[in-house]
Amino acid sequence: MKSLDQMIETGQRKLQAKISTLKTAYDNAKERAITGYNETPFNATMKANFATMVRAATYVPPDPAKWARNFRAKVS
Repeated sequence: MKSLDQMIETGQRKLQAKISTLKTAYDNAKERAITGYNETPFNATMKANFATMVRAATYVPPDPAKWARNFRAKVS
């Protein structure tokens, strides 16, 4: 069985490897989110405001070091 330090190292490495593709996935998901929200019974103004905010949202990449600290705290 892996030690906690080994699990954290593996998790950080995997997260670091994904960072380059996460922004693309985030950007691609925006229009799907808008499409899904447009299927709700909310009024046109709410739907337009949601679409505006989603399109204006910026991607913030994850911090592998922060992930490691939080993982350690959660499982300890």
